[in-house]
Amino acid sequence: MEYKDYYKILGVDKKASQDEIKKAYRKLAMKYHPDKNSGNKKAEEKFKDINEAYEVIGNSENRKKYDQLGANWKQYQQAGFDQSAHGYSGGRPGGSYRYEFHGDPSEMFGGSGFSDFFKSFFGRSGSGFQGFGNYDQEIPGSDLTGEISITLLEAYFGAERIVDLGNEKIRMKIKRGAYNGLKLRVRGKGQQGKSGKSGNLYLTIKVQPHHLYQRKGDDLLMETSIDVFTAMLGGKQKIKTFTGEVNISIPEGTQNGKNLRLKGKGMPKYDRSDFGDLIIKLNVQLPKQLNQEQKELVKKLKSSFQNQHVY
Repeated sequence: MEYKDYYKILGVDKKASQDEIKKAYRKLAMKYHPDKNSGNKKAEEKFKDINEAYEVIGNSENRKKYDQLGANWKQYQQAGFDQSAHGYSGGRPGGSYRYEFHGDPSEMFGGSGFSDFFKSFFGRSGSGFQGFGNYDQEIPGSDLTGEISITLLEAYFGAERIVDLGNEKIRMKIKRGAYNGLKLRVRGKGQQGKSGKSGNLYLTIKVQPHHLYQRKGDDLLMETSIDVFTAMLGGKQKIKTFTGEVNISIPEGTQNGKNLRLKGKGMPKYDRSDFGDLIIKLNVQLPKQLNQEQKELVKKLKSSFQNQHVY
């Protein structure tokens, strides 16, 4: 027979308060509950363990008795305690102990009941997994998941979708600034549990790629072409944004691949009032063909730079 460390099973410190133990139990019970792990034997065994642990250390009186025998459990086993249908009693020099429980825990899990450790020290009878009984009345049904696909333009301005759940249709409002992978929760729209309480619906946002903009966080990245003369002399260039066209200034002597940043012209930040930036990469376009006169002019221009360090 192996010693069962109930504190370790619930993942709490031995000095944990009863409230902390209860919170840890509820969290684990939710995770490993049979309704959420149908056919998973490992989850079923884990669920039994955490309920057994909570049966003992979740009760302040039982916890005191468990803490007393914990370090000396082998001596208790070898001392020949008198186990009966009403309880488990025994003694050692200096004192005696008696643990009483009522109801057969084996009924809870088709005959498997509590572990040998529990039955050996706390009797074959038990209080019937009090924690399990109460918790099962509260646990909701399984959650449902789905995906909503939106365009980048919809992510910028916000959008609405009608989601068909089979038995009803719900209208989903998607706030502006929604991003790829964002999870939206709709309470109580999952599957209904045995208690009548339903789980939640989780919808993941998928933002489609855009032909002009690439999103990076809350910033938008785009590329635009300028002619070599605008790059050399400077000038103006019209740029499309989600809120209309804007004129940007091209500095004199702009190099190919230079980035310009327009503050506040990126994506709206989700659940906030400010915006990211629009970052524009400038691609300098060279003429594909020159006539003889143009070639002579370029040569003349080139020769005028021969003795100048301008590159």
